[in-house]
Amino acid sequence: MAAAPRFTPESLRFLRALRRHNDREWFRDRKALYGRTVRAPMAAVVERLDRDFRSIAPELVASPRTSIYRIYRDTRFSEDKSPLKTHVAAHFPWRGLGKNEGAGLYLEVNAEAVLVAGGMYAPTTAELAAVRAHLAGNLTRFRSIVEAPGFRRAAGPLQGDRLQRVPRGFAKDHPAADYLRFRQFLGWREYPAALALSPRFYSTVLRVFRALGPLVRFLNEPLLAGRRPAASAAPGS
Repeated sequence: MAAAPRFTPESLRFLRALRRHNDREWFRDRKALYGRTVRAPMAAVVERLDRDFRSIAPELVASPRTSIYRIYRDTRFSEDKSPLKTHVAAHFPWRGLGKNEGAGLYLEVNAEAVLVAGGMYAPTTAELAAVRAHLAGNLTRFRSIVEAPGFRRAAGPLQGDRLQRVPRGFAKDHPAADYLRFRQFLGWREYPAALALSPRFYSTVLRVFRALGPLVRFLNEPLLAGRRPAASAAPGS
């Protein structure tokens, strides 16, 4: 079997340089170098995940064409007008949901760290209401996912912004009160950037993703209810 994909010292050197020279003209002259040293390693990771997801989470979409985020930032509504992202990242959505809909998995490599994450980051009001109702009716199963020792070891405790009080529509003393206050449902691990160069990089990413899969599946269940399976992968942004 081929060696597990990983990044190279050149990958991190490019990302450090990009952080110093966040300029379209500078990048234009080095776009091919970016493709070889940064995007190509991430594409190799995504392709390998596409194969491994078939056995651990076949509902996840992994494709270099749609999973890897563009390097160009959307600065229209941001005070930060830096034109380029100083990291490379990929998102793995659930088949049948859009790339920015529902819960999914996320991988980022930057000059300082490797971030391996999953869950629901920015749910709409309707999504959040559906997830809370699902959680309230399936608390035992939800707790068996996020409080399992394996989940805690791989992805840490459940994280995310939360309300100060139990949301409207639920009793203050609801058994799921602590979890119903969440506005985001996230698990993640952050590692030093050196992990991206290690032979352990891919196995570490896969281990965290494997632990996060049941959470992502649980969060998406109420959103997928009644929908017909998608015929193809969601388009990229």
